[in-house]
Amino acid sequence: MTKPRQTQVSLEETPYYHCISRCVRRAFLCGEDKFSGHSYEHRRQWIVDRLKELSAVFAIDICAYAVLSNHTHTVLRVDKERALDWSDKEVIERWALLYNANPLVSRFMGGDSMTAAERDAVSHDIETWRSRLYDISWFMRGLNEHIARKANQEDGCTGRFWEGKFKSQALLDEAAVLTCMSYVDLNPVRAGMAETPETSDFTSIQERIETYRLSNKAKQAKPDQAIPTPTGLMPFAGGEQMGKEPGIPFSFYDYLQLTDWTGRAIRDDKGGAIPGDIAPILECLKISPDAWLDNVRNYGHRYYRAVGAMEKIKHYSKALGQHWLCGVKAVQQMYKAVPT
Repeated sequence: MTKPRQTQVSLEETPYYHCISRCVRRAFLCGEDKFSGHSYEHRRQWIVDRLKELSAVFAIDICAYAVLSNHTHTVLRVDKERALDWSDKEVIERWALLYNANPLVSRFMGGDSMTAAERDAVSHDIETWRSRLYDISWFMRGLNEHIARKANQEDGCTGRFWEGKFKSQALLDEAAVLTCMSYVDLNPVRAGMAETPETSDFTSIQERIETYRLSNKAKQAKPDQAIPTPTGLMPFAGGEQMGKEPGIPFSFYDYLQLTDWTGRAIRDDKGGAIPGDIAPILECLKISPDAWLDNVRNYGHRYYRAVGAMEKIKHYSKALGQHWLCGVKAVQQMYKAVPT
C-alpha cells in the first residue's frame, strides 16, 4: 500500500529529494507516437517552463531535471527557513500567483477593517499557504496537474494522465546528491537518446553547459565576469564559492568534469579506471571510485526511498518510524571505505 507523503519526507534529516513522475499513457507524455506519427515534443518545454515558474514561487530550488519521453526526474532542495522568513503579505502574493485567494484575504490585503475572528481566519490561511510553499507534494501537484490539464485538452480527452502519486527519494548526504544529480542529468545518455551531456535535450546539465559556454565568451571581453547560473536552477556553491551563498555543495567545474567523463564512459559501455584528475572528486565524498559508474548506470534499480551513508539511512529510518529501508546492499557498495 502506498504510504502517505508526510511519512516519507523529513526536512530535519535532509532538504534534498529526488522526485519521479511517470505518465500513465506511457509514450504520450513527450516524443513521437510511432503509430499516428504525431509529435508531442513540445510538451517537454511545457514541463521545463512550469518547473521554473513553480521554483520562483515556492521555497524550493531545482538542482537537476530531465524530461524523458514518458516520465520526468527532478532533484529538489527545500528551503524551509526562507519560507518562514517571508512576510504575511509575501506569502499571500506568492500563493495568489498560482491559486485564487478567498474574499476575506482580499479584504485583508486591501486594508479593510476586520473583526478579531476574521483576522484569525486570515492568519490561519496564511500559515497553511506558507507550509504548502515549502512542501514538495504541493510543488509536484502544481507541476503535474498543470501538465495533465494541458495534455488532456490537447488530446481531447479526460482522465488520469500520471501513474498515481509521484515517487520521492530522500538524498541524505552530499554523496547521495552528487550520485542522484549525475543519474538524472545523464538519463538521456544512459537511455541512448543522446551521445553526450551537452546534447541531452531538456536536461539541467545541457542548460548549465550552454550557460557556461556563453559565460566563457563573455569572459573574453570581461575577464572578471562570474559564471552565471541558468535562470530557475540552483547554483553550485563549492570550491571558491563555498560559504558565499546557498547552493549545491560542489564545485561546478568538478561536477561538469565528472559528469562529462561519466556520460562518455556510459555511452561507450566502458568501465576502466577513473582518470586521476577525477578520482579525488569522489574520494573526498568517500564514494568508491570503482563503483561509481556501476551505481550511476543502475541507480534506478538499486536505490529506493533514501540514499546516503549507512548511518544516515538508519537515522532517517528511525525518524520515519521504520525499522529498515531497501537498497542497503547498494549503499554498502557505493560507500566502500576510500583511502584518505
